[in-house]
Amino acid sequence: MSYTTEERGKPNTLDYRVFFKNAEGKPVSPFHDIPMYADEAKNIFHAVIEVPRWTNAKMEIATKDPLNPIKQDVKKGKLRYVANVFPHKGYIWNYGAIPQTWEDPGHKDKDTGCCGDNDPIDICDIGSKVCSRGEVIRVKVLGTLALIDEGETDWKVIVINTEDPEAANFNSIEDVRRLKPGYLEATVDWFKRYKVPDGKPENQFAFNGEFKDKDFAVEVIKSTHDFWKALVYQKTSAGELKCMNTCITDSPCCCAGDEAERVIEEACPLGAEDPIPSTVDKWFYYEKN
Repeated sequence: MSYTTEERGKPNTLDYRVFFKNAEGKPVSPFHDIPMYADEAKNIFHAVIEVPRWTNAKMEIATKDPLNPIKQDVKKGKLRYVANVFPHKGYIWNYGAIPQTWEDPGHKDKDTGCCGDNDPIDICDIGSKVCSRGEVIRVKVLGTLALIDEGETDWKVIVINTEDPEAANFNSIEDVRRLKPGYLEATVDWFKRYKVPDGKPENQFAFNGEFKDKDFAVEVIKSTHDFWKALVYQKTSAGELKCMNTCITDSPCCCAGDEAERVIEEACPLGAEDPIPSTVDKWFYYEKN
C-alpha cells in the first residue's frame, strides 16, 4: 500500500499543510485511514513520518483538522521549533506516529498512573535513512520509553524501518543498546531536556527512565488501537478531535470522496516557502540536573 502527499500553503508559515492520498488518488487521513498494521502476522506496523531526523520544525498530525494533515505546531501564535540542546541537533531520529492509535486522555494507564496525551502514539525511527516529511514507512518495534509530559503519559516507541540496511540486525531494545551504544541514553536525555529552553522543567519518566521491551511495546500499541476504535466509532467522546475518514466505511465519520477533496481544495494553494528564523540554528547549553 502506497501513499502520496499534497502540500498546501507556504512552508514555514501558519497555513502550511501536508495532505495524504492513497494509491488511487483518494484523500485519506493519516490518523484514521492508513492501517496500523503493515503485516499483522509479523507485528510490522505503519508509521507516518512527521519530522525528518536533524530538522527542528515541530510538525505533527493535525488531529483537530478535517482529514488530519501534517502541520507545524503553534504556541502563542508562533510556529514551534525544538531547540538544539547541546549536543543534540534538532530531532535525533525520524519522528512520527503510528496511525489508528490514540492515547486516550480519559484513561489512566495502570503502569504510569497518568492519562494519555490525546494524540496518536509516537515513534522514533533509529534507522540510518533520513526520511521525508509525510513518508509512510513499515517498521519493526524494538521497545518503548514512557515519557511523563506535563502529567500525561506520552509513549515513545523505538522502531526501525524494515527497509533500513541494518534492519535485520535489530529485533530488540538490547540490540539497539549493543549495536548503537549511547543512542538510548541520548534518547532519554533528549526527551528530558528538550523543553527546558522554553522555560519548562525537565521531563520525567515512568519506570525510572528505563526502556521496556518489544513485547511490552506491542501491547501498548494494541491498547491504543482499541482506544482509537472507540474514538472513530463514536463510542467515546472525541472532544475537539476530527474523525473524518474516507476508508472506514462502517464508521459514522466516514465521508464521500468529493467532500474530502473539498477540504484539500479549500486549503491555501502551495506557495514559496518562508525562510526559517535564524534563531533555530542557535545552540542551547545548560548544566544537566
